[in-house]
Amino acid sequence: MGWLFYTDRRVKTYADEKAEITRLCTFEGERRNTELVKAYKVGSTWYAAARVTNLDGTAVEDATYVTDPDGSITFGAVFLTRYDDGCWGYKDMEESAGPVESRAPLSLLALLSELKDPDSYAHAWRQRCQNWAAIPDYAEGDKIRLAAPVMLSDGSTCQIVTATHYRRGRQKRRCYRIEETGALVRLSKATLAGSELLSSAKGAASPVLAEFMAGQRE
Repeated sequence: MGWLFYTDRRVKTYADEKAEITRLCTFEGERRNTELVKAYKVGSTWYAAARVTNLDGTAVEDATYVTDPDGSITFGAVFLTRYDDGCWGYKDMEESAGPVESRAPLSLLALLSELKDPDSYAHAWRQRCQNWAAIPDYAEGDKIRLAAPVMLSDGSTCQIVTATHYRRGRQKRRCYRIEETGALVRLSKATLAGSELLSSAKGAASPVLAEFMAGQRE
């Protein structure tokens, strides 16, 4: 399915967007009812969990999802969104259609019904979401080994870096100090996938604190 834009510009705010996502995930057909369970916005993408029930109260039978104990199924949906000349638009995909965007929170994944096929597009999408959530949020001073060397704009590479920051005006911006050169570099979160913590800033106690703690143990 392609993009659909609202030329009447009725969607302008976060609340407007959420209300529209709720409307798009809530409808009643001849046999089934669908309702939004939860929706989260990450960047410009909305991730939604929608529950399907049969109007006659019988259990929902589906080729992709295992029926939940209450007879319903809950699937994941992805809504790509953007504004074009003030007009809000979206492109929606069900998780089994193989969406590329895969940053749904774990709390949303926990709401979804189990999948019948472990090799399905939906299973691969959920795994990518889990992999994204597993990327550590490193603290200032943490020393890190990246899963693979990263090519920089000057043609050099780096693999061992230390989390630090620089200031732009009043804002602190996360960056990383390269072990070999001491230069600072910005790295995307995706670059940190599979990285390893070599030493933790939190675990490195000051000499004064270490002496105090040693005295407490005597």
